[in-house]
Amino acid sequence: MIRRGLLLLVTALGGATNAVAQTYPDKPIRIISPFSPGGGTDLMGRLIGQQLTKSWGQQVIVENRPGANGMLGSEFVAKSAPDGYTLLIGTMGTHGINASLYRKMPYDAVNDFTPVTALITSPMLLLVHPSIPARSVRDYIALARAKPAQITFSSAGTGSVGHLAGELFNYIAQVRIVHVPYRGSGPATIDLLSGQVQSMIGSPAATLHYVKAGRVRALAQTSLKRSSLIPDVPTLAESGLKDYDVTTWYGVWAPARLPNTIAQKLHAEVVRMLALPETRQLLMSQGMEPLGNTSDEFAAQIKTELAKWARVAANAAITPE
Repeated sequence: MIRRGLLLLVTALGGATNAVAQTYPDKPIRIISPFSPGGGTDLMGRLIGQQLTKSWGQQVIVENRPGANGMLGSEFVAKSAPDGYTLLIGTMGTHGINASLYRKMPYDAVNDFTPVTALITSPMLLLVHPSIPARSVRDYIALARAKPAQITFSSAGTGSVGHLAGELFNYIAQVRIVHVPYRGSGPATIDLLSGQVQSMIGSPAATLHYVKAGRVRALAQTSLKRSSLIPDVPTLAESGLKDYDVTTWYGVWAPARLPNTIAQKLHAEVVRMLALPETRQLLMSQGMEPLGNTSDEFAAQIKTELAKWARVAANAAITPE
């Protein structure tokens, strides 16, 4: 009798979950961008929001909640109801790097979220000011060894992707190029253009037009394979740093314990959007390669990134705050 009652309860709960998934979404959805307006997460959030609004007929609002290297907005989503109406556009920083930089994280990058899918991946570019007499990565390394701690690289801030990518370069190349942190990628790029700093590892979307204008020189890209957007720029691996592989990425998460039927519906729609020709063309014009992997593949990717950046932080002697 008890077993029959439990079976009826499970059946009823399953039916209720399916009914919720069938009506989802029946009210506006919030996409949280944990960084300031105008950046990559903001762009991806608005792109997804427009497509979801068009497909589902419900308003999708992008809400910026910047602060603490993306942790404030990420924490907000982690503590939201797992009903599919609050989503996060996160990054390699929020779900790969931050755990190695802070002793006390306000969320667990693995256990507090339901991974929906990785959206895009993109290489970065090793850039130098034209005043630097280096035409190749080998030239740059030789110069850094000849002038230890005299060459600088800028980044969007301590703990940013550009910072850690630079420290990984230092470790693998066995050089000491000095990090100069800024409050955002904009100021970091401006000082590279003016020659206040000599180098930077930055995104193609933000810097490629400066390369084409001759205002900075691109020595290499950071992915293992060359991007089709910049096929003439070699990779760092090709240039002698065979273990160097850094690609930035964005992804979509919901709070943990999101019903599987809603997770599947979200995943299917986001992946469909990424496959649209107009979406692919837009992203690839910005140096971004659309992904759209499965939830399980995305979960495995996050664990790999967490382990990788923990090693980089340790090798760079970065002490968690």
